[in-house]
Parts: sequence; C-alpha cells; structure tokens
Amino acid sequence: MKKIALYPGTFDPITNGHLDIIKRSAKLFDEVIVAVALSEGKKPMFSLEKRIELINGAIKDLQNIKVVGFDNLTVELAHEHNSNILVRGLRSVSDFEYELNLSYLNNSLDEKIETIYMMPKLNHAFVSSSIIRNLLQFNGKTSHLLPESVEKHIKELDICTLH
Repeated sequence: MKKIALYPGTFDPITNGHLDIIKRSAKLFDEVIVAVALSEGKKPMFSLEKRIELINGAIKDLQNIKVVGFDNLTVELAHEHNSNILVRGLRSVSDFEYELNLSYLNNSLDEKIETIYMMPKLNHAFVSSSIIRNLLQFNGKTSHLLPESVEKHIKELDICTLH
C-alpha cells in the first residue's frame, strides 16, 4: 500500500524551513501532499492561489510532491487523499504544545490519523512565515530564509497588491 503523507499549513509564504521538511518527508513517504489552508481567519498576506503557485515553484524539481488547496478539516482532506499520516513541523516548545493539542483533536476525529513531527534543520529553526511577512513589510532581507524561486517571485511583486 502506498504511504501518502499530508503536510498541512498556511504557508504564507513557504519558507526554507517548510521546504526542508517537504524534502525530507519526500524521502520517507511514497507521496507527500502539501495542503495549503485557505485560512481566511489569519488574514494571509498572499492569496491561496499565490501560495500554491509559490510552493509549486519551490518544489518543481521534486518528484513525489503534490500541492492542493483546502478549506475543510484536515482529517477530511486526509480521507479525500487516502492518507492517515499528517506531517507537522516543530521549531520550539511553544510549537509542540500547540501541535500536541491539534494532534489529539485530529485523533479524536479519526483514531487512524497519525501525526509525525519533524524539526527543521537548525539553520531554519527560527524561520516562520510571520517573520517573513514582517520582513517583507519593511523591505528586510529574506533571501537566506526563502527558496530562491519564492524570493525572486516576491521581489517582482508589489506587496501592497497581494491581498
């Protein structure tokens, strides 16, 4: 049976930390589905379509990765894609507390759902999408924090028109 992992998140935007986890997950599973949440409540800087486009650009050389958008429960999305494995990134103790509760919730909705936690490489451990968004608002340097294709694409955009 094919092992399909779902890596859900907002990815607003995708960072080198996300990409690190995607690449390492791709070595562990037959297929990794990067599931991009609409997350209107978080008021994302980038539209769902733009986030999907940025991720597709960052993963273009990877073979067993697929990107989908979603606006339903993660467990429901996992069912739609015949997956019972969720991949989640952990950077800090505060991430762990949040992720643990989320894992318990998902498992209460479907006890077959397993959550696999992966930590990004140390040089990406402090990187978050919110840090990137703050840097972008003030034209801060992000080239060392973003995949090259994402950095290039964002620099071509007018940040004020991304909503």
